[in-house]
Amino acid sequence: MKLLFLGSGSAFTIGSDNFQSNMLFISESNRKLLIDCGTDIRFSLYQAGLSYQDITDIYISHLHSDHVGGLEYIGFSTKFDPSCPKPILHLSQDIAVDLWHKSLAGGMEAIEGELACLETFFDIRPLKPNGCFSWENIQFRLVKLNHVNTGFILMPAYGLFFEINGQKIFLSNDTKLCLERLQFYYETADLIFHDCEITHFPTTVHAHYTELAALPLDIKAKIWLYGYQQGTLPDALKDGFLGFVKRGQIFNL
Repeated sequence: MKLLFLGSGSAFTIGSDNFQSNMLFISESNRKLLIDCGTDIRFSLYQAGLSYQDITDIYISHLHSDHVGGLEYIGFSTKFDPSCPKPILHLSQDIAVDLWHKSLAGGMEAIEGELACLETFFDIRPLKPNGCFSWENIQFRLVKLNHVNTGFILMPAYGLFFEINGQKIFLSNDTKLCLERLQFYYETADLIFHDCEITHFPTTVHAHYTELAALPLDIKAKIWLYGYQQGTLPDALKDGFLGFVKRGQIFNL
């Protein structure tokens, strides 16, 4: 099993040297599970020598556009290409409820001769919060995150915890550093891919490098950092991390 980072940048990464942090699991049978589908996806797939035709499954972690903004491209492209089956869409039920009406319907509902819905384009596999889904004999468990808290609601957002060949892996997607929610996964995982801001003006909705650098050494030694802004990167190796993920980097799991 391979994990390809189509991009490793933040939501607002500019230019072709990096893209939004969407990634691709590639199985030995060449099935491909896309982890999130942001607005950059046409370009990041192309840079990797791929296209919509290669995507068999998609997992959506939450509704920000760097995670769902490319679904219109995938949905329309596969629907009107007779060679493509519907991509399978894995997502939590609370995200599925809003994905169509709050993110996609404005551009995708009107099709010549019909009114479309989410099922017009995708094979929907809704999941219970903190549930799991199976792909290529791997059980991916949803991990509820603290990404954006308005004071009234906690935005639905989910990381993934899974095991491949005996190696336990935590993928944070987008989250604040929230030890009371995530410490179990930090301690249990053998390998962690964690989103990381490096800006001097933190947004407060992601873990910042300075916060992550204060984690115990045994946890930092398991962490690859991604989802960072453009600019000079801190010396992650010196600070005890595995490093910053680069666009196009492949991990053999």
